[in-house]
Amino acid sequence: MFSLFRILQRSIRLDPKLYNLSRVFNLNFPVQKTHALTNLRNFSDKPYSQENTVNTISKKMENKTEKVSVNKEELKKRLTPLQYQVTQEAATERPFTGCYNKHYEKGIYRCIVCQQDLFSSDTKYDSGCGWPAFNDVLDKGKITLHRDASIPGGNILLLIKHPERIRTEVRCARCNAHMGHVFEDGPKPTRKRYCINSAAIVFLSADELNSSANGGGSTENTNATPVAQQ
Repeated sequence: MFSLFRILQRSIRLDPKLYNLSRVFNLNFPVQKTHALTNLRNFSDKPYSQENTVNTISKKMENKTEKVSVNKEELKKRLTPLQYQVTQEAATERPFTGCYNKHYEKGIYRCIVCQQDLFSSDTKYDSGCGWPAFNDVLDKGKITLHRDASIPGGNILLLIKHPERIRTEVRCARCNAHMGHVFEDGPKPTRKRYCINSAAIVFLSADELNSSANGGGSTENTNATPVAQQ
């Protein structure tokens, strides 16, 4: 165990990227001062824009969505246990179990908590990952992105050794509900794969939307609970 500690200590001392991650998990190893922290990453609850090129930096997310407060006790009564765990506790439903994984009807996908429109069926595709996948959002201001340093199994050493496994969490910008994660392996033109939990969204068909537009009443579906999520 002591030898493993010394090896990890030496690796962190020689690699600034590993040192950055060691700070996240309070691994207080001494580091040579000659190694400048040129790429220090901040892991916080603050949203960030995951853009890399000069062209995309100019298109940074502008979150103009009106915030709403959420009553946790009311949500527990309105949502299923799975929906609550996913949206409020950042849990993840099991792959290939969500009711929207293979769902391709035309319409809009809304946040199950606050009913904000988030995704369109026009950008939904079968990624084979086991969760509903979209290559874009309806509007960048409708979501916020957050660095997620958690890892299945809680293997901190694995995360330190492979910092590329740090994920990007997707939340609803209006109510802060956890939706899922976004990855950089999607189809053109965005190259994005928004991997979203079925338990975090609710679907409204094109017919329902058209009915509302023609005076058929509100499309708010606060009691929507797909059968597969009950």
